[in-house]
Amino acid sequence: MSRSRLVRTALLLAAVTVLAGCAAGARAAPDWRPQPSFSGDGPDRTLVPALPAPGRDARGGPHGGGTSPSHAPSSPSSTQPADPAVVAAHLAAPVGLTLLPDGTALVGERTTGRIVDVQPQPGMPVRTVRTLTGLDAGGDGGLLDLALSPNYFQDSLIFAYVTTPTDNRVITFTLTGPATPVITGIPKGGTGNAGRIAFGADGDLYVATGDAGDPALAADPNSLAGKVLRITDIGTPAPGNPDPASPVFASGSPGMAGLCADASTVVAVSADRVDLVLAGASYGWPAAEPGDSAAIGTLPAGRRAAGGCALMGGSLYVTSLDGRALLAATFGRDGTAVKLGDFQATLVNRYGRLRTVVAAPDGALWLTTSNTDGRGTPAPDDERVLRIVPSGGAGTNPA
Repeated sequence: MSRSRLVRTALLLAAVTVLAGCAAGARAAPDWRPQPSFSGDGPDRTLVPALPAPGRDARGGPHGGGTSPSHAPSSPSSTQPADPAVVAAHLAAPVGLTLLPDGTALVGERTTGRIVDVQPQPGMPVRTVRTLTGLDAGGDGGLLDLALSPNYFQDSLIFAYVTTPTDNRVITFTLTGPATPVITGIPKGGTGNAGRIAFGADGDLYVATGDAGDPALAADPNSLAGKVLRITDIGTPAPGNPDPASPVFASGSPGMAGLCADASTVVAVSADRVDLVLAGASYGWPAAEPGDSAAIGTLPAGRRAAGGCALMGGSLYVTSLDGRALLAATFGRDGTAVKLGDFQATLVNRYGRLRTVVAAPDGALWLTTSNTDGRGTPAPDDERVLRIVPSGGAGTNPA
């Protein structure tokens, strides 16, 4: 059953269907649950209903298909920036970013759970559209990523990867309805919670999980930590997974900093390497083993600590936190082999530490900064959201 149908059923019956977890065969079952219902994690730990969202067109506006609610009043989060690439400023740890059909972006603040709507033009008001509560932002946890449903015009759903007081999990919600867990029980720790989510061209959701501060979990087949999961939009293992009863698609990861996809490929970037996300792959963490998957490329020295990735127009873009730059390389296929060119750096030191990068259908790249994380040098208007347009192919400077 599709997520769209589940949403319609919930609206008609005013009830929530609880999906039972799948058995994991004869081996010890991992503690995960595909669970499209949510009653909270205890007192004051529910995900609060949304503030109204803006409606802009007859199809229900950029925030879904059906109704066109308007924003609740809120104070602008940015003022007129001097740099035309800066479309939002003064945000708190912006990490998750997903693009709406009207060309605006939803940006999630890791430490506050706040989601704001950002216009593609500088100087426009940045408005809060929802705040997720009940999250644990300790260490590197909190609101970690956002992704739009492939069927957004039909179901209005947004997916998020979040840390709660008990686990890391994927949830889904509309901007005006309750939040629903998709998969729960992903281990959390004092560190190693950061993760990414992305839909592939196959319509399945890929979830990159951290090792929860325990490297051994990345190699444990019964743990969801240090893995790339592949699930349906209702949280069940996707057809074609190595174990049909498990969401685990690939393992041995210390935590992927970025996931990005094009029509035929899903790419993951970690601290210093670029990998293809393939069924049964192992990425050699915590210890390399014979048969581990080889990286298709590495980040150049001095430009490592990847923050995110985007595929667009035959190029792979990777943000470098420690290198304070945006890296670009040609990316394509030569027959069945994937070919990655040499990375070239741009935006070097212009905006400091760059974390998230997302490609837009109009050819622009949206990025977020990460200068107030204790490792950078904050500017007066940090943290910022940037929108730039590359002037050509990979390795060329954005305009």
